Amino acid sequence: MAGGMNKRGGHPYGTMAERIAATKAAAASPAPDPAPAPASAAPSPEPGRGPDRLRHCWVRDQHGRLPALLLEWRRTASGWQGRVVHPVPDPAGVGGWILVEEWLPAGTLDQA
Repeated sequence: MAGGMNKRGGHPYGTMAERIAATKAAAASPAPDPAPAPASAAPSPEPGRGPDRLRHCWVRDQHGRLPALLLEWRRTASGWQGRVVHPVPDPAGVGGWILVEEWLPAGTLDQA
């Protein structure tokens, strides 16, 4: 078969054995110390917010069970609500999807 899986010398990556050896050598070497943050660095985000707090979840609504990103929680008089971003069918009826950001009751969210 022309152009099969054996392409020795045709690329700069080396043979499989050479790539494995390089990966093992890189894993065995100590990681360099991270550079200290400059004094003018922005403060870290408040706890409970920011990209490190995003969680995948499922939204149950009239469109079925859809994937979502849970951005944050809040407590209201009616109970807990999650702020989520999730797809919904395009109301223009062109067969596509749009993204919606909204606060939903905790009972409509499932853990992923």
